[in-house]
Amino acid sequence: MIISFSGAPGSGKSTIAQKLAKKLDWPRYYMGIIRRQAAKERGLTLTQYNKLGETDSSTDFEVDDYQKKLGQQEDNFIIEGRTSWFLIPHSLKIYLNVDPEIGAKRIFKSLQKKNERNEDDNLKTWEDVLESNKKRRASDTLRYLKYYGIVMDKPSNYDLYLDTSNLSAQEVFRKIEKFILKQGKIDKKLVC
Repeated sequence: MIISFSGAPGSGKSTIAQKLAKKLDWPRYYMGIIRRQAAKERGLTLTQYNKLGETDSSTDFEVDDYQKKLGQQEDNFIIEGRTSWFLIPHSLKIYLNVDPEIGAKRIFKSLQKKNERNEDDNLKTWEDVLESNKKRRASDTLRYLKYYGIVMDKPSNYDLYLDTSNLSAQEVFRKIEKFILKQGKIDKKLVC
């Protein structure tokens, strides 16, 4: 079984995907880190790299071809990416949504907690994160519609579409765990 996670910024995708991969003892592939590395290699921020992708399809196709190959050659892994559900159609597709303000506050809190510099270097408040997220989603929406004719946050694209706005990470994990078990493809003792 392949489980793909997509979702809104700050919805908890990475937290849940990491926890699930650890519990199942499966590999986790995170497309965001690959895109960030590609941007860094070009001397760009992720925002600049995404903007470049609006006219240069190679910025998306490199990562997307990698995802397709994973889906064809491997099994029993977790993948996290905005287009993973589309590129690996036989995956169990999970989308985590969140109210944009709540997502921005979660991201900002995480950056402060880890004392990390953000990829744009100008995100000094959660409102800055909110604005950055809006621009990023607009770029993602434009690129995915242009290159694939898809809308990434359409609920009917997914097997599970879950709003995490008012849920703790533990509550989200339990709901996803229960949903996966209902699929009958994973031995209960592996997850419970």
